[in-house]
Amino acid sequence: MRYLGMPAGMWALFERSFRDRLTDVLGYGRTAAAGISKKAHGKYRELIGKLPDFEKGDRFQMNIVSCTMLAAHVLSMPSRPGVDELTAYYAAAMMTGPMKWFCRKSGKAKFSPKDMEGMKRTAAFRAADRNPYSWNMEYLPYADGSGYEARFSKCGICTLMGELGLGDLVPAMCRLDYTMSEAGGTTDFVREYTLASGGPYCDCGYKKKGKAEK
Repeated sequence: MRYLGMPAGMWALFERSFRDRLTDVLGYGRTAAAGISKKAHGKYRELIGKLPDFEKGDRFQMNIVSCTMLAAHVLSMPSRPGVDELTAYYAAAMMTGPMKWFCRKSGKAKFSPKDMEGMKRTAAFRAADRNPYSWNMEYLPYADGSGYEARFSKCGICTLMGELGLGDLVPAMCRLDYTMSEAGGTTDFVREYTLASGGPYCDCGYKKKGKAEK
């Protein structure tokens, strides 16, 4: 994958947030945080260069790019954070003002005909059959009309993080699904399993606000 394009844009958009949260969340001094960020940038470019190009129509490129950004920072830290620490760090680093706006905009379109058609196309695309760093999913509408589940049998994040020796930290990224759903304001996110925790699949359930089971 080329660094120019989305990877470069993602770094420009999130670099400051990832660097500042090293101090605010993980407690590094500003000089140490700047050093980690500089090292992470080099590692990020290295990792991006080893990834294959994503096919046109694969909606998951942003997911693997954000994973690569987090992995580059973890690999550049002098000590490895625990899952709870990394969960807090990743959520705070990702949920910038522009990201919150994006979540609200996406939330307004949730359950629209365009959204559901997009989910059907993604399910049929089965990108991970050709790219191990992408995803395969099923689109499963709820029978009661309250929303739908995206059920994943292949996860590019699990693949990449496992190769980097960071597989045990993947749950820190999984938690962002809840955070982004909350920021969208129109869905209650529900989940039973994740591939990262050894489940048979990863279920991402989106129920219309107020329709989630109590």
